[in-house]
Amino acid sequence: MTALGFLSPGHAAEDDYPRIEQLLGSDIRVDLAHTDEGGDAHGAEAPRAAVPAERLAAGMEGLRLAGAETLVWASTSGSFAHGWDGAQEQVRTLARLAGMPASCTSFAFVHAAREIGVRRVAVGAIYPEDVTALFADFLRAGGLEVTGTRSCGITAAEAATWGEEDVLTLARAADVPDAQAVLLPGTELRTAAHVALLEKALAKPVLTASQVTVWEGLRLADRRVNAPTLGTLFTREPLVQA
Repeated sequence: MTALGFLSPGHAAEDDYPRIEQLLGSDIRVDLAHTDEGGDAHGAEAPRAAVPAERLAAGMEGLRLAGAETLVWASTSGSFAHGWDGAQEQVRTLARLAGMPASCTSFAFVHAAREIGVRRVAVGAIYPEDVTALFADFLRAGGLEVTGTRSCGITAAEAATWGEEDVLTLARAADVPDAQAVLLPGTELRTAAHVALLEKALAKPVLTASQVTVWEGLRLADRRVNAPTLGTLFTREPLVQA
């Protein structure tokens, strides 16, 4: 059994995580703890003021007691808005406090893009344009080329009500011919059930927040699981199955 721990800043789309656990079809356990960050805004200053790593300790304790082997801060804007260096410091602090390997969703996007061998990416975000620009800057700092962005500027609560067609519309709006993959960074979007459809519709890999977050936890645990319903990212070698 490989136990993965995730810290979530809200209650928008957390049901994606047990769904992914089920789709993995292996001896993987996904445990989710919530922080008390609160708030529903995606303004440029809101993510910069996101809860400091030290304040996440309470959530970590429950994950440690559950036997988590790795920890991922499941917040995209709560990490990329600090910039590349700031996010690295945030993750180092998380690892120190948790006593286990740690990462965050923003780094997960960069690592996942490298895993599937893409460099040119398009971004479809629920954030306003200024916050989406910060994410694009973060991706560039990680060596990716951002071929285009599409911003919606909706709240987390609104994003949590989106269904398959809404997510597909955003992905299509973001996609450009030069992009090798489309990234959907909003952790408030339910996407776990839609990745296969998104990739079929766009005819290219699609990376979503919950998908890459769980994959990052597996990467930290040195696990590779084949789960094609979760997209191209989960069909890479080497495969380790129970």
